[in-house]
Amino acid sequence: MPTGVIFNSMSILIGGLLGGFFGSKMSDSFKTQLTTIFGSASLAMGIYLIAPMKSMPAVIFSLIIGTAFGLIIHFGDWIAKGAGQMQKGMNKIMPHSQNKIGEAEFIQTFVTVLVLFCASGTGIYGSLYEGMTGDPSILIAKSALDFFTAMIFAASLGFVVCSISVPNFIIFFLLFLLAGFIYPLTTPDMIADFKAVGGILILATGFRILNLKMFPVADMIPAMVVIMPISWAWTNIVMPLLK
Repeated sequence: MPTGVIFNSMSILIGGLLGGFFGSKMSDSFKTQLTTIFGSASLAMGIYLIAPMKSMPAVIFSLIIGTAFGLIIHFGDWIAKGAGQMQKGMNKIMPHSQNKIGEAEFIQTFVTVLVLFCASGTGIYGSLYEGMTGDPSILIAKSALDFFTAMIFAASLGFVVCSISVPNFIIFFLLFLLAGFIYPLTTPDMIADFKAVGGILILATGFRILNLKMFPVADMIPAMVVIMPISWAWTNIVMPLLK
């Protein structure tokens, strides 16, 4: 049973509901200060995940290739369009769930939160790890931060944050099911490089949350798909040739 996957998705759903219901009772100053803390936490998580990387060239190549591919196919634009559709759908379910910020700011913030929840190296690795070992501890630990993050951002974005729990569950559940095929093909070095790429995405997300730099985090997501084969090729093909 995917206990960790369910727990993580429920933390986003419940946190989003609480933020949507009680967000109006929070002062703007309170929400701004907490958002700053979450941005700082994202920076710290990103640095922590990047530190153990094994093949820096493989990680850099993956980021360049993956982001270039994401920009070419306008991956971020597709996610932004999906965010708009999710907002419209939630407004039909809850007519009073309209957020109080402009459309451009809404899309920017929503994409940032979507990536933070669904494309983190910790979440993806945690899903694979639970699928192989049955241990949900990684995802449960992630859920603690996701709960409060969802609550705070729902205070500004509205109940639409709850809808992120759906793609979050689908992505992590599929990884949980595929773990038996994917995980045995990996090595500790590949996992470390994979988590490093996820850490860079989380680091970039932290910069977005703090409004320091608007990295194209959605377009960077394909880097997480190509890092493992590139990491393997670098370690087993390129490095022996350089010796």
